[in-house]
Amino acid sequence: MAAESCHSRSLSWLVKSCIPADPARHIAVPVPITTTGVTNPCSTDPTTEESPISALPDELLLECLARVPRASLPPLPAVCRRFESLLAAEAFLFLRRAHGRLCPSLLAVSVSAHGTNFARALLQFNHEARPELEVAALPVPLSLLHCGGGSAFAHARAVAVGREVFLIGRGTTLRVDALTGVVRACAPTLFPRKKFAAAAVGGRIYVAGGSARTAAVEEYDPAADAWRVVAEAPRWRYGCAGAGAGGVFYIAGGVAVTGPGRDGTRALEAHACAGSVDALHVASGAWAWARPRAVPGGGCVVGACGAGEHLYVVASHAVDLSFWRWCGSGVNRGGGDGSRGACGWVALEAPPVPRGSVGLGMAVRVAMAGVGGDRVVAVVNVAAVRGHNAGATALEGVVLVYNIAGGEWSRAPDMPPGFRRAACAAVEC
Repeated sequence: MAAESCHSRSLSWLVKSCIPADPARHIAVPVPITTTGVTNPCSTDPTTEESPISALPDELLLECLARVPRASLPPLPAVCRRFESLLAAEAFLFLRRAHGRLCPSLLAVSVSAHGTNFARALLQFNHEARPELEVAALPVPLSLLHCGGGSAFAHARAVAVGREVFLIGRGTTLRVDALTGVVRACAPTLFPRKKFAAAAVGGRIYVAGGSARTAAVEEYDPAADAWRVVAEAPRWRYGCAGAGAGGVFYIAGGVAVTGPGRDGTRALEAHACAGSVDALHVASGAWAWARPRAVPGGGCVVGACGAGEHLYVVASHAVDLSFWRWCGSGVNRGGGDGSRGACGWVALEAPPVPRGSVGLGMAVRVAMAGVGGDRVVAVVNVAAVRGHNAGATALEGVVLVYNIAGGEWSRAPDMPPGFRRAACAAVEC
């Protein structure tokens, strides 16, 4: 928990290096700053002399904090409650963006098999330089390490809403501040899920699939920290991917799971949904199509994400991969099978994975995210299915970047070992 007092001696460097020498360079803060319930947050002893840093107004202190290097931000919320409050304010994000200290990034969160160690890899995309990869431990409070059991985050999904990334596991949810690394526990989904679809649409999170108990689509409100059921999915999917674009929540791929029958049994049908996509208009709660839209060529969807108004998917065809875009503007908002404007699948350049890495008996997983609105980032992992291709070489953490405007793929630094099942989300960091 953050301390009650600020120590001016240890933080004098912050003020000396960050106060603008030229008043004209001071950036006005349009967002009001509130420090609720703290009358003198940096001094608890009335007999002591007020420290220089506690005498600074919020606007000037924010100017200082906004200039701190990102690597030095994680410890600051623990300095005092005033720092904690200011760092969490929208004005801090506004100032940091105005000073050019934010750039589109891909955040990957990896959890150990026992759920006791969390690590994050941040891949930053600077337009003037090659993407930079930074790996660090993610400090999770001891009280949160064992929530939901060791396997709770084995197949977790990461969804970004603003500066925060929500790590949704089986019966547990963590909220991670992408800038400071502060981790908090949030309300779990109403139904335990594994290998499900999740995405953010309009500032809220939607999840579906991953359960043989329910076909419910859940919506999460970050402000209220509460889940609710908003629809029933037309197909019960397991191992699916989620994407959000143009006000639509897409549920792609996976295998079909039948609900409880009259005799209470459940069965897996291992091919029905693998190459198809369902779409939910979150504003109306209506499904866009009576029948799912299938990826051309009979491929199995292994990754999906939204960027702008479009859905992007990677499909596996046993011996190679393909890359597709679905035009979101053509989705009928009335819930039928009609369309407005041009729509349909558009074939794009296939991801340039090493030749021979994808083949029969190989399991392909692609974690995807639309980063910065102008690129799609795909983290490709290929491993031999147990009992097949014993001599095959695994492909782990290969990061490929697709430039939407140029229509070309490029190679970014690979994810470090141990990030094969990492949950990925696009953030501004």
